[in-house]
Amino acid sequence: MILIYVDKITNRLGYTLNLIFKDILGVEHTITTNKENFKDYQGAKLSYCKNRINDEPFIYSTDLLFETTIEIKDIDVFYFDQNPAIFRTYAKDTIIPFDILAASFYFVSRYEEYLPFIQDKHGRYRYEESLAFKNCFLQKPIVNIWVKNLGEKLKEVYPELKFAKHFFRFYNTIDIDSAFSFKEKSAIRKIYGFFKDLLKGNFSECVYRFNVMFRGKADPYDNFDYQIYLIQKFKLKTIYFILFGRYGKYDKNISPYNKRFHQLIKYLCDYAKVGIHPSYSSYDQEDELSIQIKELKQVIHKPIFRSRFHYLRFRLPISYRRLIDNMIKDDYSMGYSRTIGFRAGICSGYNFFDLEIDGETGLRIHPFAIMDVALKDGLGLNKEEALIKIKQIVDEVIAVNGDFISVWHNQSLSERYDWEGWREVYEKMLEYVSAVDRTPFEL
Repeated sequence: MILIYVDKITNRLGYTLNLIFKDILGVEHTITTNKENFKDYQGAKLSYCKNRINDEPFIYSTDLLFETTIEIKDIDVFYFDQNPAIFRTYAKDTIIPFDILAASFYFVSRYEEYLPFIQDKHGRYRYEESLAFKNCFLQKPIVNIWVKNLGEKLKEVYPELKFAKHFFRFYNTIDIDSAFSFKEKSAIRKIYGFFKDLLKGNFSECVYRFNVMFRGKADPYDNFDYQIYLIQKFKLKTIYFILFGRYGKYDKNISPYNKRFHQLIKYLCDYAKVGIHPSYSSYDQEDELSIQIKELKQVIHKPIFRSRFHYLRFRLPISYRRLIDNMIKDDYSMGYSRTIGFRAGICSGYNFFDLEIDGETGLRIHPFAIMDVALKDGLGLNKEEALIKIKQIVDEVIAVNGDFISVWHNQSLSERYDWEGWREVYEKMLEYVSAVDRTPFEL
């Protein structure tokens, strides 16, 4: 146990201390504002304030965690122990020359996403706007690195201090944006697709489409038996996120009323967890999220607790509030679709803190680090380059005993179109992480 002195307890501060000491370091902690009790305490202790109390480990506190407003900050990035840091401090007695609590909160709360920014064409926050990308450390789980460093420094002073043992964990997540490429679509969509290929001169595609629809050839997106084989082979804890909305420009899945689609979803439930993939249109149409969750729940006869937004189209804090209102407990949207890395600077699950209401919520955020389309389309990597990048990210997570979450689609495992050969990348990723992941865990 460690006793922590602060001049004042705030919601931001309490949340951050829980994140760092309870969730990541795994050590019991007690907060006090009583200086005399703190001075008399004989066990491990730490002060977080403007002036050190005695000779205890001390971290100089900046103002961020004692504010309730959301303001543009003039942030200077510098390096300490070969790692980037922010909120530099100059107190001579501090064990770390920056406010690690404020810095961690800044990233995990996604403070910068509450500030004015230039949206992309889908209304999303652009990774190019982020402090981590601009300063070339987006691909480091910087919060975990900082906290690991803090733990090591506290152990130097208090060797008897015991932290929880964490283990590297892998979450295999797959988005189903379109369960079938040709089959099970409406007659109008089938005819439109056929003539579209015909007008473009894609005659081989017309033949392929005809053979799938009328001669029993396997639909290229229907590779779920292959996925289940790998889930069983590597004993993967897997989550499928199902797009269950109405047809639209960016929502092109099978009709949510299609019986074969229902059979597929039930089949997947036998081998994995299933979550909702709120449609692109649900961003603008508030009722759509509730409808989609309700209808998917009716298919699987189980409550829906997990979510990842389609196209990662969400906006803080309103999108997360809607999830909470619809009884979603875990969200897996925290990442980018055009690049890889750690959007919130962390590779551990954490509770969402709503800056506008200045309060912690019960929504658990599970940040992902890589997405297939980010590797191929966003970064323009070939298969060999993509695998190198994946391994680099995995190694970063292993170094801090965090959670590595990947995002793939059944389309990218189809071995068709631009995805030919990417199954090999996926399989080698599974081999790489399975060689490390040895501990059972519950999603």
